[in-house]
Amino acid sequence: MNNLVDIQNQIQKLQKQASEIRDREFDKTIQDILAKMQAFGISVKDLQSAMSGGRKGRGKAKSVAATQPKTAGAKKKKSGVAVAAKYQGPNGESWSGRGLTPRWLASLIAQGKTKEDFAIKV
Repeated sequence: MNNLVDIQNQIQKLQKQASEIRDREFDKTIQDILAKMQAFGISVKDLQSAMSGGRKGRGKAKSVAATQPKTAGAKKKKSGVAVAAKYQGPNGESWSGRGLTPRWLASLIAQGKTKEDFAIKV
């Protein structure tokens, strides 16, 4: 493999192998995706929204419990407890420190700041 022609031939062989593997595994992959969509209650609309940058994959998918029929006497879940803000941004944004890091804080961290720079002093 000392010349360009040899390398190009090797690339062609590898691309053909990759195409054959993709064709072989395509149907199984689709079935895996469909099973996960069903398990998490993800719709095609959720996927389209995520692909367009709308929700970054965190659509309003129903939980498995929400998709199952309710039985008589089923107790309602209590909603989460509100948590005080732990961090505050330069423009008044706030974050409790739970869940994903908000964009405003992530961009400041990317600029070299630390989360502690924005911690609310008690």
